[in-house]
Amino acid sequence: MTEATITRRLGTDGPEVSAIGFGAWAIGGPASRDGRPIGWGEVDDDESVAALHAALDAGVTLIDTANVYGAGHSERVVARALQGRRDEVVIATKFGNLIDEAKREAIGRDASPESIREQCDASLSRLRTDVIDLYQFHIGDYPLDRAGEVRDALEGLVADGKIRFYGWSTDDPDRAAFFAEGEHCAAVQQSFSLVNGNEDTLAVAERHGLASIVRGPLAMGLLTGKMTRETTFAETDVRHGWDWSGDPGRRLDALDKVREILTEDGRTLAQGALGWLLARSEAFVPIPGIRTVAQARDNAGVLAAGPLSADQLDRIAAALA
Repeated sequence: MTEATITRRLGTDGPEVSAIGFGAWAIGGPASRDGRPIGWGEVDDDESVAALHAALDAGVTLIDTANVYGAGHSERVVARALQGRRDEVVIATKFGNLIDEAKREAIGRDASPESIREQCDASLSRLRTDVIDLYQFHIGDYPLDRAGEVRDALEGLVADGKIRFYGWSTDDPDRAAFFAEGEHCAAVQQSFSLVNGNEDTLAVAERHGLASIVRGPLAMGLLTGKMTRETTFAETDVRHGWDWSGDPGRRLDALDKVREILTEDGRTLAQGALGWLLARSEAFVPIPGIRTVAQARDNAGVLAAGPLSADQLDRIAAALA
């Protein structure tokens, strides 16, 4: 554990975790839905395990995965890495997507109470754990008029000791607010970064005392500074086919406007972008995607560096106005 590690709490009664987590989507490796990639390309499981260990050694105590990441593979790699170290971390995973592990495919969606329980048991088995600390609904646009049944099923899993807390991965404030009324709801997971985000959904988290777990805090790697308009991705990478004349290109332009501010105190760009989130809201818990030891150590550096200053926030806001 690093000497200067800032922490956040998942909900008002949930566990305390490091202020950033380990996003385990990328270590799932290739997977597809309807013939389209939903993974990040080929991975080296040994490197993934080493990256997880490096993150833990640097003070990271939250690991976020999902049953659909690599169609079960991410959960299995996380389990391998946590042998003998389960008590050091809070495990968050997700449900709602049905998977075919053998074919590495997402094959549908199901949020019926029966399926939720089956998906939970399958994740517990893959993760090799007795309880999931945070179980998150992974269908962001699920009909709100049917969400009560989902929330009730999750409360049932809490009562049975299979999960401790739950949340909804959604960018919709109304859906987030509905789940927030649940007794054991501790978080909403939303997309947010320097270059995107739904302020209304963040406001729900802040109002209800929930953690806002941030997916895409580095804009799928764009905010690390390692991409240009000439960057290409493998056909098995979810970013394959990015059109740099569209939104990714505009985000690169935005990064250029604030690059010097983010790095002026010796931070890397990734640490600057994560530090911006930590300064933006005390509810935020970013979970940058990681699949190498170098990425794990770089991202964890923000735990010692801390949030950006109020002055930096103001200058960034002015530059991006």
